[in-house]
Amino acid sequence: MARKKLIAGNWKMNCLLAEGTDLAKGIAAEVKKMGKPSCEFLVCPPFTLLTTVKKALRGAKVALGAQDAHFNVKGAHTGDVSPVMLKDAGCQYVILGHSERRADHGESNELINKKAVAAYEAGLKAVICIGETLEQRDSGKTIEVCSNQILGSVPDNADASNTVIAYEPVWAIGTGKTPTAQDVEEVHAAVRKVLAKKLGKGNANKMRILYGGSVKPGNAKEFLSLPDVDGALIGGASLKVEDFVAIAKNAGCC
Repeated sequence: MARKKLIAGNWKMNCLLAEGTDLAKGIAAEVKKMGKPSCEFLVCPPFTLLTTVKKALRGAKVALGAQDAHFNVKGAHTGDVSPVMLKDAGCQYVILGHSERRADHGESNELINKKAVAAYEAGLKAVICIGETLEQRDSGKTIEVCSNQILGSVPDNADASNTVIAYEPVWAIGTGKTPTAQDVEEVHAAVRKVLAKKLGKGNANKMRILYGGSVKPGNAKEFLSLPDVDGALIGGASLKVEDFVAIAKNAGCC
């Protein structure tokens, strides 16, 4: 089943106002040059840049996303941002359950599930992240860990219209290390089987599963041409216009 690739940039805790504006404008200009790309594009800047980046992307087919959300609509939650606030700021997507959130903030599958439900209710699409640590990989538990994260983090009402899955092996994020193409396809195929078990085969076949973890122009074609890889969640390389665009081009987006 044909699934439109999604090329997503996670800027993480990077870019001040001027830098973020220039980056967004640069991406917007390059995407406009593509005319009618066969892929979809998404950028997820820090909260402080959401409205600025939205303006900079005007006229370009690039969606705006956030990097996290609370599960409540409003209330006494100092330092948090609700899904409805993100929607109000112009977001279409929100990243949930990134390994850095799971590790740094102790986020559980159950919490991520609640956040995803809240995102759906606000009209946002959730990019739900999964992935194993190096210790888990070396212990042969990659499929088990990712399966458990899918079963726990993905809501029962998830479908291809409101959810994207991003497989990011923790040990490959920002390290320059990457699994083999065979490893990636094996995990993606297994994840799709778990999604079929949880949500039904029809939903699983339509849902996009991204790969993330040291994605760069040099390995984009290899990874993004795999049968069950439907795009990329890009970290460091999304902070350079030329690298972000090169990944998209190498993935066959234009």
